[in-house]
Amino acid sequence: MTRFNQRRRTTFAVAVTAAAAVALLGGVPTVASASITEASTPVPIATPDGMTMSYILNTKVANPGQTRLVEKAVAMAGGVVVQSWPQIGVVVAHSQRSAFRADVRAFGGKALESVGASRTAEVLEGTPADAQAPWGPGASGYKQGAKKSTNGDVEAPTTPAATTDAREGEQWDMQMIKADQAHKITDGSRNVLVGVLDSGIDPDHPDLQANIDVADSVNCTDAGRPDTSATGWYPTTSDHGTHVAGTIAAPRNGVGIVGVAPNVRMAAVKVVSDQGFIYPEYAVCGFIWAGEKHMDVTNNSYYIDPFEFWCSDQPDQAAAKEAVSRAVAWSTKQGVVHAAAAGNSAYDLSDKSKFKDPGSPNDTTPVLRTINNDCQDIPAELPGVATVSSATRTGALSNFSNRGLGVIDVSAPGSSILSTIVRNNGYGTKSGTSMASPHVAGVLALMKSAHPELTPEQMVAKLRADATDKACSTASGPACVGTTQDNSYFGEGMVDALKAVS
Repeated sequence: MTRFNQRRRTTFAVAVTAAAAVALLGGVPTVASASITEASTPVPIATPDGMTMSYILNTKVANPGQTRLVEKAVAMAGGVVVQSWPQIGVVVAHSQRSAFRADVRAFGGKALESVGASRTAEVLEGTPADAQAPWGPGASGYKQGAKKSTNGDVEAPTTPAATTDAREGEQWDMQMIKADQAHKITDGSRNVLVGVLDSGIDPDHPDLQANIDVADSVNCTDAGRPDTSATGWYPTTSDHGTHVAGTIAAPRNGVGIVGVAPNVRMAAVKVVSDQGFIYPEYAVCGFIWAGEKHMDVTNNSYYIDPFEFWCSDQPDQAAAKEAVSRAVAWSTKQGVVHAAAAGNSAYDLSDKSKFKDPGSPNDTTPVLRTINNDCQDIPAELPGVATVSSATRTGALSNFSNRGLGVIDVSAPGSSILSTIVRNNGYGTKSGTSMASPHVAGVLALMKSAHPELTPEQMVAKLRADATDKACSTASGPACVGTTQDNSYFGEGMVDALKAVS
């Protein structure tokens, strides 16, 4: 995944919690419930007076009336509403008051379920001017322009811009997942739309342009509200989304490479800021946008910042985690199926008591955290999300890939993947579970093309059932456990594009 996942799963007139979201999806959590043996390390989030901080608030009942009550509580507590999502009972707010969390709880009363700061750093992008913040737009100089370091994805030297010769023969990854065979049946349907939740897609790349759905593209990094300006979704500081997009759906046009689903459309849903952060409010905006636009598939090659693992026993983290969970569940109810990168830390996600998180929060000063099995990499570990590990050209687990029995659904190629990049409208290779996940998103797009009647739940079930069984291999880090049919490294096995269209 990128440093944004570079190590790296309706209007409800009822109370919506993470557990309820599972029931709404008719499924079970991706990770089997485990007893919490030790509390996670607290990470207090300082909110001094005068510093603009971002908050996520969840209503107890997800409907417009309860959302409006929480909006009023925000104003009474000295905050400003940036964005509301009454479909899921989530409000995004900014405030410069240190007592905001305590005061909004008091004013919110029975309408408010939880509130938490969504980041540990000041709001760098400022408060949108039309949100009418009394302190005005703009952030202070605190970490202004800072860029978080990458945490796993590896980029090889770029190659020259594409020539007139096709480079499909270099795409060993497509052969590994049998995409080349699937293409003899279908290249995908133009009715299928894939949301690329990432850093934007190069708008004029000759190997992408024909498949970009401009009308349904959006920028969610304006404090978590949809920015539909003409160029807002363009990539700025990262070509990660452009590389991911090429794997999903580079068209068959005689130029460069061919994606897994070369005839489907893609919408750029920009959730990565210029500083490289994907905060919860950005992801919530992206998932709701995907549901509102009736997308068929989303790809999520990231983990949500500033925590690699979001812990339910920490109030701030729990509130943000709940909001993202609601957004994923709601978009799934609208017919959207989600693929996500498992992460690039070589962790066993099935037992988090065996490691500590040294890099969170990544937007201020990290602390070495004890975490537990109720701490999750989101969105990869959320219910209903297809979680993807990374494999090498030999079929072994990539050494960097996270793994975990009962966590990984399927595997896909993720080491040294050739795809599109921004520089010179060219091509380059990257490695990471970020590169594995778009293979699965592309397979899901082919599946939806061939079987438009399938629900998201049915698609994930078919994805798992279709996968080619893979026996345990050798990789650095936690050893492989499980059977050939289902193990911690590959889940149900290598994703199979041919079976997806059968």
